[in-house]
Amino acid sequence: MSPHAVPPTPGSPHQGIDFTKFAVTRNAFLPDESPVPVLSHPYYTPWEAVGQNLAALIDEGTIRHVIDQLPVLSVDKLASEPEWRRAYTMLAFMTHAYVWGGDEPKEILPPQISVPFLQVSAHVELPPVLTYAAANLWNFTCDGDDFSDLDKLSVCFSFTGTESESWFLLISVAMEAKAAGILQTMTAALEAVKARDYDGVVRGLEELRRCIDSVARLLERMYEKCDPMTFYHRIRPFLAGSQNMAAAGLPRGVLYDEGGAAAGSTWRQLRGGSNGQSSLIQFFDVVLGVDHRGHGDGKHASFHDEVREYMPGPHRRFLVQVARMGSIRELAMVGAAPQRLRDAYTAATTALTAFRQKHISIVTRYIVIPSRQPWQGKRGTHNLASSSSTANEDEQLTGTGGTALVPFLKKARDETTEAGKLQRRQ
Repeated sequence: MSPHAVPPTPGSPHQGIDFTKFAVTRNAFLPDESPVPVLSHPYYTPWEAVGQNLAALIDEGTIRHVIDQLPVLSVDKLASEPEWRRAYTMLAFMTHAYVWGGDEPKEILPPQISVPFLQVSAHVELPPVLTYAAANLWNFTCDGDDFSDLDKLSVCFSFTGTESESWFLLISVAMEAKAAGILQTMTAALEAVKARDYDGVVRGLEELRRCIDSVARLLERMYEKCDPMTFYHRIRPFLAGSQNMAAAGLPRGVLYDEGGAAAGSTWRQLRGGSNGQSSLIQFFDVVLGVDHRGHGDGKHASFHDEVREYMPGPHRRFLVQVARMGSIRELAMVGAAPQRLRDAYTAATTALTAFRQKHISIVTRYIVIPSRQPWQGKRGTHNLASSSSTANEDEQLTGTGGTALVPFLKKARDETTEAGKLQRRQ
């Protein structure tokens, strides 16, 4: 547990939400305790043998052959929710290693993965793909209780076995942990909105601004141990999903072969893992009332709404519940609201805008610039994830989540800035 964590206290005056119902812990959206390091039943040894050696099997070019030789295992011996999460994470990594772990992508996922992965995914209420939950929330171990201490964290699964990949994934873990307690703080602030407790709302907003600033400082540490060229050419290809990947060799997506007569086998086009699937970042938006409009004319669901389906079920239901609690932004726009409330609100949205600008800078350094540079190292002749770009222009680069990367990030930043102006939306 993070030393800054604030445990939920059921029955407290400002307790408007039962956090345990939504799998919100003292570490925010991370587990309460470090994820289990191994599935306890020896029956799952075949999975563990592959999952714990992914990088070597990919390097040797044998990953697909080894997975093809696996038995189709039952999920009946998974003993706890942490084990279900580890199974989901391991099968997600194995799925992406199988699809992207060769010179060309594989369109058909064999029953050895498809059958158990579909069952595990249904249990944890997530799509059968490498989500942010699999890559980050549930893919770490910690030597101690402070999940925000990068020196104490290590990954469970890795495609490349590189320090760059571990650092990239663990930065997000530390960022999530750094926000421990802010969910309780801000739901209390939303309760204060109902009572017109301006001081309570201001205190919450000031704490939120400090939280966002501390998360942003962790994001800036990406540069310390993650090499941009290694990330772009070796790591990023494995993060891609099967949506908008026709140019990369998956025009129909991926067929999840369920074996037998294959009556239930389905072609699926799914987004890959991305930080857009972080419930924490969406929580910031929800409590600040940042409006991310839909595509085109605004009549369609926004990317932010769509990717909630890529969050664990309890987490996305939590965001819906929080959105129903009231609006700090609306309160700040009321004529009787004190200036200190408006100032605190604007400061919090400014911090979130600055965070999003830092994210754009990261993307520029780790994706835009490397996309223009040739790669001479290992496994870089065909960057599968970036093949989805149809042009060399930066504006056409596609993110692993399936969006037009740079325009999407700039739009999210600008919408955050707009919210901070405290003007009625058109």
